[in-house]
This record gives sequence, C-alpha cells and structure tokens, in this order.
Amino acid sequence: MVLGKKRKLGRRIEEINIGEKLSLTEKMEDKDLLLYLGLTDDANPLYIQHDYASQTPFAKPIVPSVMLTGIITSAISKYLPGPGSHILKQEIEFLKPVFHYDSVEFLFEVVDVLRSEHVVVIRVEGMNEVNERVISGLFKVCPPHRLEDLHGRVLDNF
Repeated sequence: MVLGKKRKLGRRIEEINIGEKLSLTEKMEDKDLLLYLGLTDDANPLYIQHDYASQTPFAKPIVPSVMLTGIITSAISKYLPGPGSHILKQEIEFLKPVFHYDSVEFLFEVVDVLRSEHVVVIRVEGMNEVNERVISGLFKVCPPHRLEDLHGRVLDNF
C-alpha cells in the first residue's frame, strides 16, 4: 500500500442528483460465463449443459442470476456513483431468463438522494434484445466519503 497515493474516487453525494441516468450494454459471452463458473466452482448443468437445459422449460442454458447481479454491482462501483461507493441494500427481480449470447441493456437511474443518511437510491432495469424487461432492481448505495488530508491522525488505524 502506498500512503498518499492519488486515487480516483466516484462522485460524492453533493454531486449526485435525482434523475441522473447511466446506460450500459453487456453481451453474455462464453468466455465470461466460463470464467465466472470456474471462479465460483459452480457446476449447475442449467448454466452450461445444452442437453440438460434442452429438457427444462428454459430450452437452452441460462446466465446465472448472480453473474447478472455482478454486472450491476460492478457498474455501480465503476460509474454511478463510482469508486469508493458501497452497496447497502439490493432488491432484484429476474423477470425472464437471460441466455448465452444475449445482449442486455442496463439502465441505471438515481431515484432518490438521502443526503442526511449519505445514501442514494438507484433503480436498475435490464432489457434484452427484443425489448423485454429481464431484470428489475432497486439499490441503496453509500457514495464515496470526502477524504481527509493525510496527517498523523489518519494513520491511527495502522
């Protein structure tokens, strides 16, 4: 760790307003699915075995819900509010399955800014290529806090 290193932080609560939006499109590629499944050691046949999935109501392999959640939480950490933010609560509905090679457009919208609680509320909707809503969610997020200048007192935790 380097003390005093300049770090790019996301926007503070004072800089965020109701109605702000972010759009992000992700294509569900095999390489991403295999990396996720390898990291988690998740061998659910519904995610990777075409012969098994063809005998289910889904008819073909689906993308794991937690992987879709990861795409959403990553966007919150990277863009809105950005680095230094922390998700406090999430409510997500997976309305329709997302299949391999689908593209999903995620729309993030700030629906509330609770300055006294240092919280922003972000609604997330995910639409597939045929304009069906596949994901709907609401996230309570703590944006980055203002940092103090480095001085002796800041190092008390070390």
